[in-house]
Amino acid sequence: MTAHSESGREVLVRRMTWEADGVLSLVLVDPEGKPLPDWHPGAHVDLCLPSGVIRQYSLCGDPDDPTYYRVAVLQEQSSRGGSDFVHRQVRPGQRLQVRGPRNNFAFHASDRYLFVAGGIGITPLLPMVAAAARSRAEWRLLYGGRHRASMAFLDELAGYGGSVVVSPQDEAGLMDLDGWLARPQPGVQVYCCGPEPLLAAVENLCRSWPDGTLQVERFAPRAGNEYAIESERDFDVVCSQSGARVKVRPGCSILESLRNAGLDLPSSCEEGICGTCETAVLEGSVDHRDSILSDAERAANDTMMICVSRAQSPVLVLDL
Repeated sequence: MTAHSESGREVLVRRMTWEADGVLSLVLVDPEGKPLPDWHPGAHVDLCLPSGVIRQYSLCGDPDDPTYYRVAVLQEQSSRGGSDFVHRQVRPGQRLQVRGPRNNFAFHASDRYLFVAGGIGITPLLPMVAAAARSRAEWRLLYGGRHRASMAFLDELAGYGGSVVVSPQDEAGLMDLDGWLARPQPGVQVYCCGPEPLLAAVENLCRSWPDGTLQVERFAPRAGNEYAIESERDFDVVCSQSGARVKVRPGCSILESLRNAGLDLPSSCEEGICGTCETAVLEGSVDHRDSILSDAERAANDTMMICVSRAQSPVLVLDL
């Protein structure tokens, strides 16, 4: 889906590298050599392609080096126009637009970490692993993929020795998640990124761990987030800044309804996974349907993703 546009920053594609079968990394720099905005492990940028498609890619370079961004793009068989465009048409020397950085996968200080990556899900974990190693924390990484040749950044990870367990499915079978996560380990932070079956399995195993232990990032909406239009009803959204009051009908998102009323609002994925449209809630109760907010954040009811979430109350007052 082509997303709504907002101002971004122009970057130059300095270098492209094959990191594995079907995985290209792009090194992006400011065309005039200026420093790029700061970022922290877990952050992503919106890559705004000339085709009009906008996609989110995790930053996997060095956050302490402001001279470049690095992202890695998997060529997906079911590409909706993002990865296919990057692989087929983007070349070094080309200029692109990026937005961000934005971080929905914040890396918290701890003395002990477990990292679990599946496939291209290794990308947001690379700078986390580097930060954990620099801080001399105790950490391990379990990294799975279909086969070794498809697993990106293995050469970089080899420098960490036995702290990294590489588990290609065609060599080792399914990842040993039970061995890593079946027994709660207080004081350990768990970070996981990868395909939905992996995330669901890790979430299930971590249910018995202390609250706040597990942090995940999704590249697709959470399974089970489908809702029938028949169950939806009208509600009103009041924009506190502009004073606009807009009716939201079944089958039409808050974002779409506000745009139809003339408001210019940023978005990107429009699936509740990127956080671009996150909006503060001033009054009313939210029916959260995103794949970003934690249970505690949902219970706080002070922010929502207006591309997918709706109202439980007749009126929502938003900070717009």
